[in-house]
Amino acid sequence: MRAAARVVAEADRSGATRLTVLRGESPLLLRRTGPHRPAVTVHLVGGAAGPLRGDDLRLEIEVGPGADLEIRSVAATLLLPGRPAPPSRLHIKASVEGSLRWLPEPTIAAAGCDHHAITEVEVAEGGALLWRDDLVCGRHHEPSGAVRADTTIRYAGRTLYRHRLTVGPDAPGWSGAAVLGQARATGSVILAGTDLPDPYRPAETAAVMPLAGPGVLATVVGADIREVRAALDPLCTPQPAATTAA
Repeated sequence: MRAAARVVAEADRSGATRLTVLRGESPLLLRRTGPHRPAVTVHLVGGAAGPLRGDDLRLEIEVGPGADLEIRSVAATLLLPGRPAPPSRLHIKASVEGSLRWLPEPTIAAAGCDHHAITEVEVAEGGALLWRDDLVCGRHHEPSGAVRADTTIRYAGRTLYRHRLTVGPDAPGWSGAAVLGQARATGSVILAGTDLPDPYRPAETAAVMPLAGPGVLATVVGADIREVRAALDPLCTPQPAATTAA
């Protein structure tokens, strides 16, 4: 299966965000689910099972100056095995001049899947990005399928973050601590821009570090996705403004 989706968010003269392009093909269906001010919120809706081996999926995201877009998904993405075929593939390309929050539900690598995820994000100077990815290695009481995730985030034309995560039976070091050790879930949050929260250490299994530019990386491993969420959710939840007593 081949499918493509595209969303373009722009700010109008009043500063409100509007979607000038919102289109997709099953299983990459896009639905606007409300303004949820200040951001316009769009959900990814799975219109078919998978991805399965052989699927080639592409998602393009464009956020113009002054626009504020949040993208979520209605359910976890379940990577599935299929007929003998090349690995399934999801290629995400994003261009951000305003503000983008990418907050999908976790990806689950079912036993026997073979998947390659490619993420490329370009953030213009003055833009803001929150990018979250959570991965669960196998369903309950089953081994992980094969996943390779390549992520590159650039800010103002310079590479801010480049990372490859490979898990599954053929991954180097899978049987030892070189990848995830005994952990069954992992997650990361990348924040890019000038208005960033203070770095913090949310859990013993987490690492939080500044990037070589206006950015912060938080990455977590855990026995299950609940541990990952408990550690990373605070970074993804807007904090109320501090008040000063009279």
